[in-house]
Parts: sequence; C-alpha cells; structure tokens
Amino acid sequence: MNDTIGERLRTARRERGLSQQGLAEISGISASFIARIEQGRGTPSIRNVNALAGVLGVEPSRLLDKRERLEQAGRDHGVLGVRDALLGPEDLPGLEFSGDDPAVPVAQLEQDVSQGWKHYWDGRLGALADDLPPLISAGRAAEREYGAAGCRPLAQAYQLAADLLVHCGDDNLALAAAMRGLHAAHRGDDPLQHATLGGTTSWVLLHQGRLGDAERVASVAAEKIEPAGPVPMEHLTVYGSLLLSAAAAAATAGNAPAVQSYMAEASLIALRFTGGDRHDYRTNFGPTQVAMQKTYQMAVLGEAPGALKAAKRVHRGDLLRISWGAHQLDIAQASLDMKRVSATVDALWAAHEVSPEWARHQGLFRTLVLGAVRAENRLSARTRKLAATAGLR
Repeated sequence: MNDTIGERLRTARRERGLSQQGLAEISGISASFIARIEQGRGTPSIRNVNALAGVLGVEPSRLLDKRERLEQAGRDHGVLGVRDALLGPEDLPGLEFSGDDPAVPVAQLEQDVSQGWKHYWDGRLGALADDLPPLISAGRAAEREYGAAGCRPLAQAYQLAADLLVHCGDDNLALAAAMRGLHAAHRGDDPLQHATLGGTTSWVLLHQGRLGDAERVASVAAEKIEPAGPVPMEHLTVYGSLLLSAAAAAATAGNAPAVQSYMAEASLIALRFTGGDRHDYRTNFGPTQVAMQKTYQMAVLGEAPGALKAAKRVHRGDLLRISWGAHQLDIAQASLDMKRVSATVDALWAAHEVSPEWARHQGLFRTLVLGAVRAENRLSARTRKLAATAGLR
C-alpha cells in the first residue's frame, strides 16, 4: 500500500534531518511507537498526529493526507471553484465591478443556504462545492442591497465554505473563509450568528494544529454570549457548542484541567435540554453532544475503555448524519486501540454508510481503515470495500 501515514511521517522526519530517536525526544512520543507508525504497525491518535506535525513544522493534514477527493471536480468546480468565489476581485475593497446580478430576496437566499447545509450534513460534499460559488456571490449582493439583513446568509455561505474546505484538506483557505464569515456576521445584527462563526473558526484552527488558538477563540466567543439570566434555548445551544469546541481543543492538547472546566459547565447547561439535543444556528448541543465530546476526548487521550463507555450515552436520533459518522470514527479509534478488530470494522462501516464521499475525505477514516486491514487476519468483504473507499491499494 503506497503513501501511508507512516511513509508520510518518515518523509517529513527525514526532511527535517531527524532520526526516530531525535523526533521522539522533541515530540515526547516514544521512538518505538514512531518506528511502529512508520512500519505500518501502529495507528497514531489525533493527539499524536498533532504533536508530530507541530514538531516537524507541517500541518496535520499533510500527515493525514487530507485533500480534495470530489468526483468530476474541474477548474470551475470543487475547491478551485470555491477558492475563486472566496478570493474573487469582486470582493476587493474600493473597487466596483459592473454587471453584477441583482440581489435575490433574503428569504430565497436563506432557503438556498438551507439546501447547502442539507448537502453538508448529508455528506454530499461535491453537490455543496457546486452550489457554493453562486451562493457566495448571491450573499455578497444581498449585503449590498439589504445591509445587515443580508449579512446572516452571507456569513453562513462563508461558514459552509470553511467547513467544506477543512474536509478537502485546504485548512488555510478554510481559515480565510471562516474569518470572512466572522467579519460578515460582525457587520450584521445577530450576536449569536457571530458567536457561531467563532466556533467554526476554532474548528478550523484545531485542524491546523493550532490548539491554543482554537481553544482561545472558542472560549472568548463563549464568554461574549455567556447567559446572565433567562435566555432562549437557541442561545444555550450556541453557548454550549462553544464550550465543547474549547474542550475539544484542550483535550487534543492534553490539557486535562481545562477540559474538566469546560465539560463541567457544558454538562450543567445540557441538563436544561430535557427534550434531547437541539440544532440551532447550524450547530448542535445537548446531552448527546456532551457524551459525544466525552467519547472524542477519551479516544484522543488514549483512554479507550472510557471512550467506549461514554459512547453508550450517545443517542443516534439526536445526531445529524455526518456527526454520527464522526462519532463512529472515535469508536473505531478506541476499538482499534483495544485490538477489537471486529468492532473497529463495524464502526468504520457505520461511518462509511453515512456517506462514502464524506468518509474518503476523513484522514482519520483512512488511517483507521489501514489499521484494520493490517490487524485483520483475513480481509472480509466489508474491509475490502472500506479499503477501496479509503483509496488504499
């Protein structure tokens, strides 16, 4: 199998002129485990990937081989099409271009944005990539025509672009999209929309391996909307989701005290969600989200039994499709750490069934599939299908 995470790690290590022992001394990861990764006999956790990437001076996406894998992507489609829409000359300050299309009504634009979110949560990344360039252009026209009222759909168009670009491995362009979304929301009149874009920015920074920045952005965004009295439930959804974003960054950095603080507050807020999780402002929060985040934290910290215990409190009906897929990857990580190969394949298959298109864009999915392939004595039909989706040869 060519171009595995082990081979990419070896290449990056040699580019820095480091031996396995030298990398171990700087990263705090044992030389024996680094050797196992490079030999294809060890599967690193996300925390280990971030630590190794930080020491080697590369983005985690390079080690995970996160890149665009959209079908039928061309110059005007896929990441290039989204890039051209994000960074087009029409958005340059002080310049005016003639021939702009008339602004569509905000209500129609909101419907178009909702369709984009449906594509995203269903894992239809190619369809989202096709829709985003005109959606971004329409959002800009709406702000010019309607002012603050047009900022909300524009901010969400940028948010969708950031989310898509993270999956396609262009974290720098994703950060540009998230920051444009923050600026658009700031120009609007909805502080919860602005706070939500703070959560998106934190998520992008997490994928860049900038864990301290990711935690700070989410924490500050949460502080700005911290409830000081009775607030609507959607306010609590956004606030709680920001606490979980900060906890995710702290967990990936191994900062246990910070994780405990964020999770204690989030758990208290979740007690008010008696009807289950809510999905407001294109974000999610409630008891299941808290349990899902706990699963992630335990898996990242290498506490596999705790991860599988927390996973039992996650209710499938509370999660949107790709959230369920991401949760299954955490279960697969914990199961593989415990050498439960069958359970690993089960979880990977569940993630695959959410959306093969989404799954093949997940670096962790491909890494875990490789681990399952190497651990399974005789490859099953499902494992062969998973390997094909992951692009393993």
